[in-house]
Amino acid sequence: MAITTTWSVNDMTHKDSDGGVFLVYWLLVATDGTYSAQEGGKLRCTADPSAADYIAYADLKESDVLGWVYDSLKEGDETVAEAKKRIEDERTAKVQGQIDRAAANSSGVPW
Repeated sequence: MAITTTWSVNDMTHKDSDGGVFLVYWLLVATDGTYSAQEGGKLRCTADPSAADYIAYADLKESDVLGWVYDSLKEGDETVAEAKKRIEDERTAKVQGQIDRAAANSSGVPW
């Protein structure tokens, strides 16, 4: 079975006064339907309501916020897409390792 990955934003904390998000809790789950691996974290943000690319809290979409998460995971000269793929590949490899270990072992008794 193929391994799928799902990114999500579980929660955000924002200022009531200007809607500026300052904390994002995110989660990545990789699964084959039986085995799974996950990675989660929190992203601290600095909101600037006067910035041209500012999005009001009420207008945010999960894809907007996940874009911030992917951007925060970049290493060196990675693009956002490369960072996202690297993290997904790491979690997928972990699930594949669990599948391989399970396939190489059996349980029970010989009688």
